[in-house]
Amino acid sequence: MAFIVPGLVMMAVINSSYANVVSSFFGAKFQRNIEEVLVSPTPDWVIIAGYVLGGVVRGVVVGVLVFLVSLFFVHPALMHGWAVILFMLLSSVVFSLAALINGIYARNFDEVAFFQNFILTPFIYLGGVFYSIHSLPAAGQKVSLYNPLVYMVNGFRYGFFGFSDVNPGICLGVLVFLTIILSVVNLLLFKKGIGTKN
Repeated sequence: MAFIVPGLVMMAVINSSYANVVSSFFGAKFQRNIEEVLVSPTPDWVIIAGYVLGGVVRGVVVGVLVFLVSLFFVHPALMHGWAVILFMLLSSVVFSLAALINGIYARNFDEVAFFQNFILTPFIYLGGVFYSIHSLPAAGQKVSLYNPLVYMVNGFRYGFFGFSDVNPGICLGVLVFLTIILSVVNLLLFKKGIGTKN
């Protein structure tokens, strides 16, 4: 039971961060009050940072609450507190940025739900939340390495137990890389006004 606690906490962090940002941004688009923000002298990076910060706060709060509830059932070890905090923050940043892209491109509520239901959810359940990827056949292990959630869950699990299916340094590198790429994509989308000015 202790093994799945980090996966459950990370799943809650990811879902909450994502849902907060995509619903907030698309809601602002749907109600057409995003235009008030866009015509203000606020730089694009500040707008992006505001939405991401909202997603991170919600993700971390929900993650901490899930962890506290889990203490009624099991007492997982905490080997590297810095890794727990770092991977929780970076994962929520990555999915907040991804949610912002979804919110920018979404034209209706079905498109908001589509990504979360048919892409994010399978990635979560195939990302090692409930199992070690070493329990998969060799081909399954190789395919799993293309799932970014594997790196988030394993880096987070390393913080608890001191071991991971994937090298924690690689996990951290993947998250930093995704953060940079998604930040640049968001900045370009805001600069071009895609999904916001047309």
